[in-house]
Amino acid sequence: MPTPAVFKAGLASLWTRERIGNLSAPEIKQLRANAERLNETELAALCSEVLKDSPRARQAERGKPGSRTSARRLIARVKAFEARGVWLQDARDWCGVRKTDGAVVMALWADAVESVDGACRYLLWAPNVDGVRPWSDKSAGRERLAHCKRAMELGSAEGLLVYGQGITGQLPEDKAYAIHGVDAETVLRFRVEAVGGEFWAVWGQKAAAASFGQP
Repeated sequence: MPTPAVFKAGLASLWTRERIGNLSAPEIKQLRANAERLNETELAALCSEVLKDSPRARQAERGKPGSRTSARRLIARVKAFEARGVWLQDARDWCGVRKTDGAVVMALWADAVESVDGACRYLLWAPNVDGVRPWSDKSAGRERLAHCKRAMELGSAEGLLVYGQGITGQLPEDKAYAIHGVDAETVLRFRVEAVGGEFWAVWGQKAAAASFGQP
């Protein structure tokens, strides 16, 4: 059940422990943040209790790449791109082209990386069907699409892992609750595959042999 981005003060009583317990850890944290913003202290405390007591929530927290940032050296996204020889035209950009060799460099939201049969993949771009991905039609989305096609022509691209806290129902490239930074010591090399109108980054030991098909 998706967590609403906001809820009106006075309706906090509708959120029972059982209902909160059915949410994922990021959704519970978002609900808690909304409750704190609206001064619903009892609901915020209940969210904290569920996060502390729920094995499912604890496991989700341990399993999310974005929750293990304390052991990583994170730097600002702009600095990470500059370290790869890419100077972004806009600090909010998530991709760019290195002038020295024309290579495509993209930032990838670490929590959205999927593992399939020993390989990894990441959905770089998908069409805005029925209005579910409006970001794809924005200038940043169109730029990502162009870079996906360029990377396919080149045969590969480089990826930077971005860590942070997302918002349920929002693409992190468009909007995130918090962006902690980019892993300064990890640079991925992947190829881009077109699958049913979508563009996926694919890498890993078995990526060459894996057949992802339609996600």
